[in-house]
Amino acid sequence: MRATLDIRDAGFIDHDGIKKMLEAGRLASREDVEEILAEAQKAKGLSMPQVAALLQVQDPDILELMFREAKGVKEKIYGRRLVLFAPLYISNYCINNCRYCGYKKSNATLARRRLTMEELRDEVVALESMGHKRLALECGEDPVNCPIDYVLEAIETIYHTYSGISGSIRRVNVNIAATGVKEYRMLKEAGIGTYVLFQETYHEPTYRFMHPSGPKSDYLWHLTAMDRAMEAGLDDVGIGVLFGLYDFNFEVMGIIRHAEHLERCFGVGPHTVSVPRLKPAYGMNLEEFPYLVSDDDFKKIVAILRLALPYTGIILSTREGPAFRDQVIELGVSQISAGSCTGVGAYSKTGKDALPFEDSSQFQVEDHRSPDEVVCSLARSGYIPSYCTACYRSGRTGDRFMQLAKSGKIQYVCAPNALLTFKEYLMDYASPETRQTGEEAIKEHLQEIPSEVLRGQVKMYLERIERGERDLFI
Repeated sequence: MRATLDIRDAGFIDHDGIKKMLEAGRLASREDVEEILAEAQKAKGLSMPQVAALLQVQDPDILELMFREAKGVKEKIYGRRLVLFAPLYISNYCINNCRYCGYKKSNATLARRRLTMEELRDEVVALESMGHKRLALECGEDPVNCPIDYVLEAIETIYHTYSGISGSIRRVNVNIAATGVKEYRMLKEAGIGTYVLFQETYHEPTYRFMHPSGPKSDYLWHLTAMDRAMEAGLDDVGIGVLFGLYDFNFEVMGIIRHAEHLERCFGVGPHTVSVPRLKPAYGMNLEEFPYLVSDDDFKKIVAILRLALPYTGIILSTREGPAFRDQVIELGVSQISAGSCTGVGAYSKTGKDALPFEDSSQFQVEDHRSPDEVVCSLARSGYIPSYCTACYRSGRTGDRFMQLAKSGKIQYVCAPNALLTFKEYLMDYASPETRQTGEEAIKEHLQEIPSEVLRGQVKMYLERIERGERDLFI
């Protein structure tokens, strides 16, 4: 691990260089693109010039080839599993003025609140009752109303809240504002999973326009947050942009450059890349944003990211509608949210302070299916819904995880544990229809485990779960 980054030398996003690569990418021939896609089949990743060439593809036949290759690379690394999680908003106080966000300070009519620990426990119990084992803690930036001590107390409360079915939340990922090494060490000591922070946009002029005031307006401080997080020992980090703020071609290149920077400086690229698209939010108008991303371009974005960063988890949120989510999942997505609410206190809806979407949510969701409906749909489509937290709890994080992912050996861990956690879900939470569908899916996927010894161990664990044991993992 290297010395602390000097913020004056933090310009690893070379704007002119990225634009020149994009211009050069326009000159790529069909044969050039086909060679790049053939190279991508090896699941070793792509260079920025190769990504720049793929971004220019408009030919429907080549796009279909790209989509097939992306699906193949995802399955080569992660198989047919999909990790499920839910966001948990604990506070909507914020001192930033991001033009696209419902939490922005200038929203004077927004009803501000933060959860008490009692209310937080109600939220966690509600999420556990849906079957969730992984949460993404979310909040606005406000050092007075939502200081780091409050966040740490919330993490401890989540981990120590038990439902009456099968235990507690097993992994808390955290998406809070960029902070310092000291605070990141506190998060590390609190036992978080992945630290997630979206750059929102890598294009500095756009970034400054979109963040006119507040601590988040500092582009370089925000850009270098992952360096400080890794210096503090948080070796699983998640990056992303909000597609629709600027030209998506530049943003994809920014993501690849950021991943290369982390790999070069710390030996570990991002654990996840999130791909949210700009959606309606309280107090903003989509017509004011000229770079909105079409469905077709969004599918291309996801496919390219999968080919360029084969080892990285790609996260798709409930910002997208059900039918379109099903299409995009096929292109390389490995993690999705399910049953999501973006309002503070929205899961339990208890107490006089419970607020509707238009009063408390950060943005609008489009997939309103319950987790059970999502799980059933995934199983019918040949996927195994996974609630696995085994790598995190076994210390397979950072470079240890990446070694497994890059070699393709992660499947020997992920596939078995996905089956075990799915079995737990079916026993404890599933509707009769989902349980029947899921049991059939488990039988099918169990036979696909190549090692007879490992397959036998998984089968034994499945039988133990059937008899009432819980939290078994490999």
